[in-house]
Amino acid sequence: MKKSRLLLSFLCAVPLCLLNVWSGGFQTHTAVSPITISSWSNGGRNVTILLWFWPFGRSMSLKGDVCWDLYSIPRCRLVDQRSLFPEADVVVFHNRELVQGRQKLPFNLSRPQGQRWAWMSLEAPVPEGNLSQFAHFFNMTITYRRDADVTVPYGEVLPKVDEGVEDFPQNKSALVCWVISNYRSQHKRSQVYRNLSETISVKVYGRWTKKHLTSRALIPTISRCYFYLAFENSDSKDYITEKLWRNAYQGGAVPVVLGPGVDDYKAVAPPKSFIHVDEFASVKELGEYLQQLAEDKKRYREYFRWKHEWRVKLYTDWRERLCRICSQYDSLPSHRVYPDLEAWVNAVST
Repeated sequence: MKKSRLLLSFLCAVPLCLLNVWSGGFQTHTAVSPITISSWSNGGRNVTILLWFWPFGRSMSLKGDVCWDLYSIPRCRLVDQRSLFPEADVVVFHNRELVQGRQKLPFNLSRPQGQRWAWMSLEAPVPEGNLSQFAHFFNMTITYRRDADVTVPYGEVLPKVDEGVEDFPQNKSALVCWVISNYRSQHKRSQVYRNLSETISVKVYGRWTKKHLTSRALIPTISRCYFYLAFENSDSKDYITEKLWRNAYQGGAVPVVLGPGVDDYKAVAPPKSFIHVDEFASVKELGEYLQQLAEDKKRYREYFRWKHEWRVKLYTDWRERLCRICSQYDSLPSHRVYPDLEAWVNAVST
């Protein structure tokens, strides 16, 4: 009987010792209470995602089982009531409000055991965005980057399933078009545009030229162009926005891209579905290539062959992005902390 009691005591003590050793390797450097992780697996239960503040102050309905009803993602509970902080498995903070100082991290609250804090942003890094103040605070990144913990791109291509073959629009009347509202002469994209317009004709729309396009007119207008300038305002790693996925691909124009490196585009876009500015020795050479390609209908059509096998999916709903956390929750790194968030965010595109 005594041996049985000793054995039982030993078996009970071992897990506690192991837990103390394991949790000791995960330290926070914040004013909140230290985190000790008992288990990262959701074990089939609901994962509660708390959005601390809505991006840009634009809230959306979270009534019902949003993730399941809209996106068929089970066991995922989205909430925005801060009173539920003690129950949250993940608390998501949007970068814009943090760096502008309009929102603060809740250091005054006792951080529950195992709770992860997630940094979220879909914007390219900006010089005035001081992220060094957030070192050692976050356990997860949610952004367009492919190496983020949860990648939330602006769009992607998915295999077609029993869908008809989509051909490119035939009513082309302009060689190149560009929609631009935030024009800055010092931007690389503005310099490329000026050089390109010296070689070929470029139709420009948007607030900059006071030729505003409504959302309804955008795609039909682009569809009448052979090429669309899908120029990003940043060369940040993986920063590929709706300019490619919606404007060019869904608009039925061949995208001429500028932003991150060629390899970043090749990693996410179908082969021979875009033309990268950096692949040419000069902008003049690019312009001449576009002119020749538009005149050769057979070669031009090759840039649409990818549509036989792939379709474009756009991501525009913040709720869908948040639901993706639950899809990956069990496979996310258990003890990750970002000691230098600023260095990670400002990683150079390859």
